[in-house]
Amino acid sequence: MAVYTDVSFEDLEKLLTEYDIGSPRSFKGIAEGVENSNFHLQTDRGGYILTLYEKRVSADDLPFFLGLMEHLATRGIDCPQPVRNRAGKNSIVLNGRPAALLTFLDGVSLRKPDVMHCAQAGEALAKLHAAGADFKPARRNSLSVTGWKKLAGDTRADADTVQAGLASLIETTLAEMDAWPTALPSGIIHADLFPDNVLFTDGKVSGLIDFYFACNDAFAYDIAIMLNAWCFEPDGAYNITKGKSLLSAYRQYREPTLQEAEALPILARGAALRFLLTRLFDWLNPDPAALVRPKDPRDYVKRLRFHRNVRNASEYGL
Repeated sequence: MAVYTDVSFEDLEKLLTEYDIGSPRSFKGIAEGVENSNFHLQTDRGGYILTLYEKRVSADDLPFFLGLMEHLATRGIDCPQPVRNRAGKNSIVLNGRPAALLTFLDGVSLRKPDVMHCAQAGEALAKLHAAGADFKPARRNSLSVTGWKKLAGDTRADADTVQAGLASLIETTLAEMDAWPTALPSGIIHADLFPDNVLFTDGKVSGLIDFYFACNDAFAYDIAIMLNAWCFEPDGAYNITKGKSLLSAYRQYREPTLQEAEALPILARGAALRFLLTRLFDWLNPDPAALVRPKDPRDYVKRLRFHRNVRNASEYGL
C-alpha cells in the first residue's frame, strides 16, 4: 500500500454522498507498499479502506478481484468486502483512477513471523484454495513466464547497476523457465500472500488482504510464493523449520500430488524470479510521487541463488 494519487477532503465529501456509511471522523493516507494508493477512512459507523488502483492493476480486472473477495467471504474466508454505493456498484472512478471502498479488517501483519505463524499462514492458504474452487470467473496470470520475459527485457540494460552479474543471472534463469510445468492442479490462487497480506490477532490469522494479483494458476506455485515470502531469514538463508511448518499445515487440508512435489524446485525458482523482476523494475523506475522507497530486489537475488541449487522438494521441508 502507498499513496500516489491524492484525495482531498473535498473529494472525500463528494465521494461520501454516493455511499451510506455515515459521517467521516478521520481520513489519512497509508504510506506502505508499492502498488496502489490507499487511505484509511473512519466514520461514525466503522472503518474502511479507500483504494485507488495504480500501476499493475487494470480496471478491467476489478470485477474479478472484487467479486472474488465477496465470494470468499461466503465460504468463510475473512477478507475485505467491497462496499456497494447507492447505485449498487462496488467500484467507481475517483480522480481519474478506478477505485473501491472496502471494509477494514482488524489485526496486524508481522515483519518477523515465527514457525507457528508460518503454520497458520499455510493453513490459511489451503483454505483459500478450497474456498475458490466454485468461483466461476477466471483471470489469466499476467505475471507468469510471458510477463517475466517482458520485465527482463525492460530491465536488462540497467540490471548490473544494481548488482554485478544480475542481468546474466536473470537471463540464465529465464531460459530455464522453458520447462515451466503447465498441467498441475490449479484454481484460484492469491499469488501475493506475503506476511504483510496476512493479519493476525492473538496469534491466529484474522484476515487475508490484497487480492490484486489473484488469478487462475497452479496451487503449487502459490505454495512456492509463500515459501519465498515466509521462510527466508534476513541473511538470505532458507529456514527449513519454517518451511516444514508451513507445508505441514497446508497438507492438513490439501495434499500436494507427486507431480506438484517434483515441480516445486522450478516453481520456487520462478516465484523468486517473478518478485526479483518486479522489484528490479520498480527500483530502476521509481515513482517520484510515492511516499515509500521501492523494495530492494537484491533480497530475491539471494533467494533465487538458493533455489538454483535445490534439486528435491525435501530441501523445502516437503
